[in-house]
Amino acid sequence: MDIQVRVWRQSDATDSGRMVTYDVKDISPDASFLEMLDVLNEKLILDGDDPIAFDHDCREGICGACSMVIDGVAHGPEKNTTACQLHMRHFSDGDKIDVEPWRAAAFPVIKDLVVNRGNLDKIIAAGGYITAPTGAAPEAHATPVPKKDADLAFEAATCIGCGACVAACPNGSAMLFTAAKVAHLGLMPQGQPERDTRVIDMLQAQDDAGFGGCTNMGECSQVCPKGIPLTLIGRLNSDYRKAVRKQL
Repeated sequence: MDIQVRVWRQSDATDSGRMVTYDVKDISPDASFLEMLDVLNEKLILDGDDPIAFDHDCREGICGACSMVIDGVAHGPEKNTTACQLHMRHFSDGDKIDVEPWRAAAFPVIKDLVVNRGNLDKIIAAGGYITAPTGAAPEAHATPVPKKDADLAFEAATCIGCGACVAACPNGSAMLFTAAKVAHLGLMPQGQPERDTRVIDMLQAQDDAGFGGCTNMGECSQVCPKGIPLTLIGRLNSDYRKAVRKQL
């Protein structure tokens, strides 16, 4: 495959940035999107140019590091797929592909396609934990968990914190991320002691970090590579209202 990619190049946070066009030739349809960028970077290095900076780690759709917008869609055109698991066979020979970083006020660009997602960590630090005694692991059957709750908690816990929901949201909101983190702890018996303070503190941290407000556009759940459902935001709002009423 021979393709043309337009990539966002930005030297640092103070640079205004621009789209730069590159021709990439003889790419295998079985190559991943990141492998295609690797091939391009090898050529840039051999030509004495600065390689394109982009985040990546596991390349197995687990870590959430590979954050980029491909043709206007966070992680690219394939649903429930991270950029590292997107393969070139989903494109056609001669295609022109735009590649950009996450676009959100809370995700400042560090360089090229790399953004600082540290504000998600601030949300986690505000309440993404449970109180548990130290020592040996308890007996697995000591605390019964209803199957329905376990399934819902596991669904929420699949969130990999990539930030695609923020990048896709017109408001730059992190509500789907926060809702997933609140739900997967709040649905478990072990998460009950901090249930009320958790939802209040994590939402406050979200606002303090500069994320936008949620207006239920639904773009977040459409691009989430793990298929986190929009219904979790409704659960988050319900938990928040109950927690606030208890403080009155």
